[in-house]
Amino acid sequence: MSVSKIKSIVEGFVSPFMEENGYQLVDVEYVKEGSNWFLRVYADKEGGIDLDDCSRITEFVSAKLDELDPISDPYFLEVSSPGAERPLKKPEDVAKAVGKHVFVTTYEPVDGAKEFEGRLDSFDGQQLQVTVGRRKHSIPYDKVASARLAIVF
Repeated sequence: MSVSKIKSIVEGFVSPFMEENGYQLVDVEYVKEGSNWFLRVYADKEGGIDLDDCSRITEFVSAKLDELDPISDPYFLEVSSPGAERPLKKPEDVAKAVGKHVFVTTYEPVDGAKEFEGRLDSFDGQQLQVTVGRRKHSIPYDKVASARLAIVF
């Protein structure tokens, strides 16, 4: 089964569980690292996720995977917080990050650059306004390759 199909299956059964229990599904990854496969589920909730939350989600996901058995290769299941530099995968994630420090990459240059790290000033669903230093950049959302929160040191 393809990586995208496995991700889709996991997202399909874990999303309702997350919503019913006050969690937010941030991302699902199914990746090979070295000779090992990893299925990673990133979750969050208001006030942050803790070890008990991760255990509860792990138990649910593990039981559902045993029932559906969509993965034929051996793999490791990991459930965790997305961390301080959480990815901004959906428009709603970007909207919640307004006012925060972000790192954005684009598919093609915008204002002569493909990487922007600065404060996300606004997002209207079509354009991100990011201030890098003293320069403001208007980045079309459809040109965003990836976006994440960034830690300022």
